[in-house]
Amino acid sequence: MKKLLLSAISAAVLLQSSAWADIAVPAAIKEKGLTVAIMPNYPPMDFKDPATNQLTGVDYDLGQAIGEKLGVKINWQEIAFEQMVNAVVTKRVDLVMSGMTDTKERQQVVNFIDYFKTGPQFYTQTARSDINSAMDLCGKKVGTSRRTTFPLEIANWSKAHCEAAGKPAIIVVGAEGTADARTQLRQNRLDGVVQGSETLPYIMDLEKGKYKPLDKAFSFQYTGMAVGKDAGELTTAIQAAIDAMIADGSYQKILGKWGLADNGVTKATVNQG
Repeated sequence: MKKLLLSAISAAVLLQSSAWADIAVPAAIKEKGLTVAIMPNYPPMDFKDPATNQLTGVDYDLGQAIGEKLGVKINWQEIAFEQMVNAVVTKRVDLVMSGMTDTKERQQVVNFIDYFKTGPQFYTQTARSDINSAMDLCGKKVGTSRRTTFPLEIANWSKAHCEAAGKPAIIVVGAEGTADARTQLRQNRLDGVVQGSETLPYIMDLEKGKYKPLDKAFSFQYTGMAVGKDAGELTTAIQAAIDAMIADGSYQKILGKWGLADNGVTKATVNQG
C-alpha cells in the first residue's frame, strides 16, 4: 500500500513537472531571452550586493527562477523607475520587475501580473520619544518617494484620521527615493517616513536600533510585473511559471530567504490592483 501511494505521488509530480515544462513561450522570447527592467535601489526587493556589486533581491531571485521555469535567459536592464512603463509600451523591454505597484492608472497602458502583496507603513527614528504611533505625525512632516503612490495615500490617510479627529494634516514631502527620505529623517528635516512594509525589516536590520515602525501598513497593494497590453502569450507563460513555483515551493523559499513569507500570494493574477 505504501509503495502504491509513493508511486502515485511520484507519478503526480512527474505529470506536473511535464506540464510546467510545456509552458508556451513566445518564439521571439525563446530566441533572444526575456528583457526585464529593474532599478536596484529598493532593498530587499531590488538592490546590488555591496560586496560584489551584483544584482540581488526578491525580484532578481524570482526573475531568475521564472527564467529557469520558462527555459529562457533573463536579460536585466537598469532603467529609471519613471521610464519603465514607457519602456514596456515602446517594447524596449518585455517586462518590469522592480517593486512596481499595480494601479488602475498604470493599467490604462500596461497589464500587471500580480505576484506580491504589500502596503505603505509609517516609521520614524527610535530616538523620537514624542512619536509612537501614526497619529503622532499629524501636523508633522512625512517624507516618501514622489515617484510612488505613497504621497497620495498619506494625504488620504491624513484626511481620514488626522483631519477627521480635528488635528492638523500631515505635511507630505516628496523625496527622490526611500534612501533620500531616510537621509532627511536622520538629519531631522523630516519627522517620519513612509515606505513599503516589505522593506522595513531589511532597513531595520541593516541600521540596527535607528528606526521604529509606527502601527501596521495602512493600506493593501499588489506589486505587479508590468507587461505590454498586447503580450497575452507572455503574460500567460509568466503566470504559469509563478503558479508552478508556488506549487513546488520555490516561490515561498525565495520570499522566506528575504524574510517576506507573509507577503506571498497563492496564485498569480492579472490587474487586481
